[in-house]
Amino acid sequence: MRIELARSTPPADQIVDQLRGFISSGRLAAGERLPSVRQLARDLSVAPGTVAKAYRALEAEGFLTAKAGGSTRVSSSAGATDRKVLDAARVLSAQCAQSGVDLEDAVRILRAVWDA
Repeated sequence: MRIELARSTPPADQIVDQLRGFISSGRLAAGERLPSVRQLARDLSVAPGTVAKAYRALEAEGFLTAKAGGSTRVSSSAGATDRKVLDAARVLSAQCAQSGVDLEDAVRILRAVWDA
């Protein structure tokens, strides 16, 4: 698991989005332990409060479970996305890379065709 932060969005929101994606894609499995708040904050060069905020948001959404003074893990109820959807996403990603379409443009395109 490697989280990358950009300057365009608040770090806590980026952490939430990326961890949500890792869980939904199956890259983080149910029961898997996440780094401590302090460790992830050091790794990302952000304040511990930023990581704690992200973890709390994901816990409220049901993606994570936390034990007081203990570890944070992927919730047993947080499941991966349907295999067909993941396969289609991988095909889209590969086609975008071949065509020189970056992630932000791919998301805009997907949003535009979502309701079409």
